[in-house]
Amino acid sequence: MANPRFIDEINARLSEVLASSPAKDVEKNVRAGLSTLFTRLDLVTREEFDVQAKVLERTREKLTAMEGRLAELEQKLKASDPASHR
Repeated sequence: MANPRFIDEINARLSEVLASSPAKDVEKNVRAGLSTLFTRLDLVTREEFDVQAKVLERTREKLTAMEGRLAELEQKLKASDPASHR
């Protein structure tokens, strides 16, 4: 297996070469272009998405509970209304 120090030295040298090459400028330009594109697409961050997903989940749970409660109340109303038996 290769010596980890040797690999670190190669990595450091490659980083130096890339930092002083046009590839670094291309990377910066691509990142800036993608950032602008993503901003225009009106995307949300993963954190925002996760928060909204939790809000939606809680809302669904409340809706289900309210639907159940409404069904109970409707049953009670039918049972107590003598006119509903006609």
